Amino acid sequence: MSVISNLFRSPLAAQWLSGWNWKGEAAQTEQRKPEGKGQVVLIGAGPGDPELLTVKAQRLLQQADVLLFDSLVSTELLAIAPRRCKKVFVGKRAGRHAMPQQEINQLLVQYGQQGGLVVRLKGGDPAIFGRVSEEAAALQQAGIAFAIVPGVTSACAASAYCGIPLTARGCATSVQFLTAQFADPTKQPDWSGYQYRANGSNPTLVVYMGLNRLQQLCAGLVSVGWPDHTPIALLDQVSTAQQTQLQGTLADISERLAAFPLSGPTLIVVGEVLKQRMKVDLSLLQPMTVEN
Repeated sequence: MSVISNLFRSPLAAQWLSGWNWKGEAAQTEQRKPEGKGQVVLIGAGPGDPELLTVKAQRLLQQADVLLFDSLVSTELLAIAPRRCKKVFVGKRAGRHAMPQQEINQLLVQYGQQGGLVVRLKGGDPAIFGRVSEEAAALQQAGIAFAIVPGVTSACAASAYCGIPLTARGCATSVQFLTAQFADPTKQPDWSGYQYRANGSNPTLVVYMGLNRLQQLCAGLVSVGWPDHTPIALLDQVSTAQQTQLQGTLADISERLAAFPLSGPTLIVVGEVLKQRMKVDLSLLQPMTVEN
């Protein structure tokens, strides 16, 4: 959305993101001398807005010796790492895998064994469809110490930036996350696990990585009783200046998408909560101008 475009352009935000101190000098951390095995931190970069990075994640990024990052990590966040830091792109997007997960695991172990601080920066939150357990298992097996820093997952960002309550009294008392991407592209979810409840106690469904399987998703939900007039929203590039929303029903959302294509990454929200949108003013999130 244009209302947050200035969020990434203000001098205050640029100063925070680039890691420059108040004197205008590059803030550099002390060069560590690796001794023995290193340490690895798996960090969530958040949904896209660089200011949603946690303070702890920012501090660790400023200390990184090696940085392995995904395609969803912005250049603003990469700029936080010190100049001496070795940056390695291991990005993956649906259908466009730059590096298999097994190779990423091996790289984490390889750099971890060389000493220093290795940061694995992942979009969103590492524990939500981020394959963090596989990376952690590889590090644990190699005897390398690691820690995890959570990030703001896109579902929470979508709720805040699009004004969609994930749960609402008398409407949805729970929320369920699912992914439409599988190791086997031909695999389908067990739709019986998402059976529609006639008593109205249905959860809000939040689907990650589901844009390319939108028709299958809608057909699958209808097959287990979800009414074809159930509201569904496609939330594209949430929390960035390019944020776009497309809303319809299970019956017509595919046609709407064909007429108005989205570039992704796109989050899908299904449920009655879409009828209870909140009128958020994103301009309030822009950095304030401080007058002398």
